[in-house]
Amino acid sequence: MDILFQWLVSALAILVSSYVLPGIQVESFFVALVLVVVLGLINAVLKPVIVLLTLPVNIVTLGLFTLVINGVLVLLASSIVPGFHVAGFWWAVLFSLVLTLVNGFFRKFSRSNGHYAHVVRKPATFKIEE
Repeated sequence: MDILFQWLVSALAILVSSYVLPGIQVESFFVALVLVVVLGLINAVLKPVIVLLTLPVNIVTLGLFTLVINGVLVLLASSIVPGFHVAGFWWAVLFSLVLTLVNGFFRKFSRSNGHYAHVVRKPATFKIEE
């Protein structure tokens, strides 16, 4: 149930990001839902390989080359998902930044209050009597 909620929140974040940026166009909420799945798969499968292959460039640029990688991956997603259009490379980079901020904002105020909210608990105290 929690994954469904996160999926919907991410789709809402995509819609908000596309509303803020004029160079990004998402035709419907269904397209945003599909885009969440496609971006998730791309980030899970392709991004680690690309980051590993471009590690020397990433080190030299102090990690800023990751923004270029994110822009390319957003452009790849726009070519896969019909109904999601990106005006250019820099719009894709800006979309990835805004999407990260909006998604983080929504997740901060979501009902689960973060991924590890259910793990952190008050430590138990034991009193040993002799």
